[in-house]
Parts: sequence; C-alpha cells; structure tokens
Amino acid sequence: MKFYNRETELNHLQNWSNKAATGGALMTIVIGRRRVGKTALLNQAFPRGGEYRALYLFVSRKQERLLCEEFVEQIRALLNVPIFGNPSSLREVMEILLQYSCTEPLTLILDEFQDIQRVNPAFFSELQHLWDQYKGKSQMHLICCGSLYSLMTHLFQNSKEPLFGRADNRINLQPLRTQFIAELLHDQKRFSPETLLQWYMLSGGVPKYLEWLVNIDAHENIWQTLVSEHSLLIEEGHYRLAEEFGPEHGTYFSILSAIAAGHTSRPAIESLLEISVGPQLDRLEKEFEIIERHRPVLSKPGTRLVKYKMVDAFLAFWFRFIYRHRSAIEIGNYSFIHQVIERDYPTWSGHWLEQIHRERIAASGQYNIVGSYWERGNQNEIDIVAINELEKIALIAEVKRNRANIRLSRLQEKAEKLRQQLKGYDVRFEGFSLEDFID
Repeated sequence: MKFYNRETELNHLQNWSNKAATGGALMTIVIGRRRVGKTALLNQAFPRGGEYRALYLFVSRKQERLLCEEFVEQIRALLNVPIFGNPSSLREVMEILLQYSCTEPLTLILDEFQDIQRVNPAFFSELQHLWDQYKGKSQMHLICCGSLYSLMTHLFQNSKEPLFGRADNRINLQPLRTQFIAELLHDQKRFSPETLLQWYMLSGGVPKYLEWLVNIDAHENIWQTLVSEHSLLIEEGHYRLAEEFGPEHGTYFSILSAIAAGHTSRPAIESLLEISVGPQLDRLEKEFEIIERHRPVLSKPGTRLVKYKMVDAFLAFWFRFIYRHRSAIEIGNYSFIHQVIERDYPTWSGHWLEQIHRERIAASGQYNIVGSYWERGNQNEIDIVAINELEKIALIAEVKRNRANIRLSRLQEKAEKLRQQLKGYDVRFEGFSLEDFID
C-alpha cells in the first residue's frame, strides 16, 4: 500500500539526524499504538542505501547473548566495523556503536525498545551512563521506538527511571486523518461517502487496518470477510491491549465494552459492572489514551455532566461487536454477529459520522472550541458546537446520515439554553450528512 501523509514526522526525523551529525548526539522516542505505522515511518525516513547511515535493530524477546549475536552480525554487515570477540551484553554492543558514532554519523533505531525490560532491565541504567559519557562527542541520533504506550512513557517520563530527561525529541504517532483515507479510496477507485465512513469506522485511520480493507475485494460482503473464523480481526483487540493492561486486562476490557455499548458515564458503567472504576477510567484516559473525557461545550470545569468516549474507532467497533459477542464466536456462530452488525450499523456509524464532521470543522482553523452539548439526563443533545471566541461567532449543527432527516427548527429549540450562554455571538445553524463528503 502507498505511504500516506507523515511529511511532518519525516522532516523532523531527518532534520534531527542532520543535527546530531553536526552538533552532538540526540535521543528521540517514537511511540504509538500497535499497527499505527511506526516501523513504516522509520523505514520511509531512513531507507536502506539512502542518504542517512541508519542501523535498524529489532529488540526481540530472547536471551541477551543471542540478541547480541544477532545485533553484532547486522553491525558487521552494515557498518563494516571490526568487532573482536563475541560481545554478549547489550551494554557492550551499545558502546561499540557509540564509539563508532564519534567519527561517523549514525542513526540507530531500536524498535520495540520497551522489550529490553524482558531481556535485561539493567540496560536502561547502563544506557544512561553510556549516553551521558558519549553524548558530547557522539554523532548518533538514537531513536527508541515502542508500542507499549504506558511502559514507554514510564521509562522516559518517570523521574525515578534512569532515562528520565534524556530524550531530546518525542513523536507520538497518530492514525491517519480522514482526508488521507479519502485519498486512499480515490487511489483504489472505491470512493463513496458511505465507504469513507465505513473505512474510517473500521480502521480508525490505522494503516494496518486500512491495508486489510484494501485487500478485501470490492464485490465481497465486508462483514462476512472481516468477521469470520480465519479473520485476524477476531483476536486483534486482545493482541493490542492484553499485554498493555497486564493482569487487570479483564476489568479494563469490561469497562471498554460498556463504553462501546453506550454506557458512557461513570455511574452507568459502575451500575452495569457493579464495581468502582474510577482509577481504571483515569488510567484509560491519561496513561493509555484509549478513552477521552467529554463535557458539554461551555460547561463549568467541575460539572458532573461527563461522558467517556473511545478514541479509536476500530477498538470501539471491536468491543461493541466482537468482544461483546465472544460467546457466539466461541461456538462459531459468525452469522449471528453479521446479523447484529447489519441491524445496528446505521445507528452505530452515525456516531462516527459526527466525529468525522467534528474533525473536519476543527481542521478548518475557524474555531478555537469544537465539541458537543447536552443537558442533565442527556436532554437536548446537540451533535456539534463550534465557537470562535475572538470573532464572536458560533456554529450549532446536527448530523444525520440522510440529509432529509435534518430538522433545523428542532435543533434551534434544543439550543435555547445554549444560545443564552452565547449572548452576543453570531450563531449559525447547519445540518451535515454523508452527502457533504461527495467533494
């Protein structure tokens, strides 16, 4: 599949390598969820035989001595460095590379960096000492890339960890925005507003999932292909999150399943699960960045009108339709899940249609606040409220799959209290639908 977007990240990575080659070593951390395209980004920035001398080392979970043998073989092949003996520790290998970089610029990529924790956790302290020793004379751009978000953040941002304060740059790689999914669909000659919404909902902009969708024949039934005995989608949620959550993954999975099913307030989640979930919600939001806390636009900071929403559209789909119906999967009744998807898809996809329009409005640069609005008891819900506080203008909008179902008169009635808060603003009411994606 063609490489889309990432121009900003590519430029940063290459500029930092240039800077390290002339002004002292730099350390960069690249983090992002699994499948988001971190390795593809690094390969695109530093292709083999390209402008930059780059060494890519993948940290696999094996005995340290065996991992060092693998690394030494690659160093000899790529850098043509004479290495005497058989280094058996990561510290020895790292010092060889730092010594090399004192005379030759080198971009060193350590992929799945967090897995060093399983190989030799003492290496993080050893790396700190080596880095402090060589940083002033080295020409190395060290890129530490990892997919366990919580652990990578802990390693570099926890003041008690040896690598705290050592990173010079950080890239938190995000999924592709909707405009690039549209570009991909046009390139595949498969674009339609409905397909754009469907691919956004099923991929969340994650390149690996988009690649899965590209490989599905346009004439096949997408649900029967994706939700089947041999589909990778069935276990994908477990693959992505079980290790991240650790022993408590069952509790976290139950919370995410509840949110995906529409139980979006803390009292609703706790009532359903019959447990207190405050600490878990806090970690899911701040540490794992899987959910977001939403308040009505213009509400006071201490308001209790709080809803939790999934950040990742793919995970929301997986928890709503796959994890929730895992008993049907265990007995191989995939047709049951197909029927549930066909029944609930129009309503479910409508929520993500709202999200796409919110993203589109935010990207326009016309507003400094973009969100939604509701009152106590989920009354008078409004899909989109966008405000420009400088120019005193506001947009209040309703989103429907079918434009014929938009009722601006009803929207104006629901916005009565909101308009009182927007006194002095030029308020515009609009309706958005799938048809707005035609262009």
